[in-house]
Amino acid sequence: MEPASGIAAFVEQLAVVDTGAAANNFFNHAVPENALRRHNLELYLQEMLERRPKVLLVGEAPGFRGMRITGVPFTNRVILGGAANSFGLFGPGKGYVLPSEAAGVAAEPTATVLWQVLEEVGFLPLLWSAFPWHPHQPGNPLSNRTPRPTETKLGTPFWQELAELFGISTIVAVGNVAQHSLQRSGLDVPKIRHPAHGGRSGFKQGLEQLLERGMPA
Repeated sequence: MEPASGIAAFVEQLAVVDTGAAANNFFNHAVPENALRRHNLELYLQEMLERRPKVLLVGEAPGFRGMRITGVPFTNRVILGGAANSFGLFGPGKGYVLPSEAAGVAAEPTATVLWQVLEEVGFLPLLWSAFPWHPHQPGNPLSNRTPRPTETKLGTPFWQELAELFGISTIVAVGNVAQHSLQRSGLDVPKIRHPAHGGRSGFKQGLEQLLERGMPA
């Protein structure tokens, strides 16, 4: 299968997963606006395919003000709209479309921090999550929670398939949840600090150290 056609199939596979009542599969076909998120994710992955990233950064899970809105890993409505035009990936003319529910949603801060740091160190990896759907507190979809090991196991085939599609051999865990998920799959990978909750400097320092040790940029 060609990588480009593989991306379309990959997004469709995401859309049909039953994530349970305490998680939102914001790619599924039950909600019409999810078509925009599927479209956005395909655009991001195809654009990244052209950039030929050498490293996959695996985070924890989408937040309710971030990827759940946009469909694109570690982004928010402001980034996708182009106010923070990271590496020329996003912004006007790129074809991304925000769903109507994005209006008035506060921008997920972790995404903003992550892209600022990536620009500062001049490093563009492929981004993904151990659990690529939105885990929330039961009965409260506008909340976030840490995905359970059984949930990250559900996400394992997806980061594995992305690594294969993109020909990536270097994977880095962003935070403990991602590291534990990767370890359960038999991978011993480096871990860096998650940029959330005051982790900006630790995240940047971790990236810089890996790059200094020869991690491909």
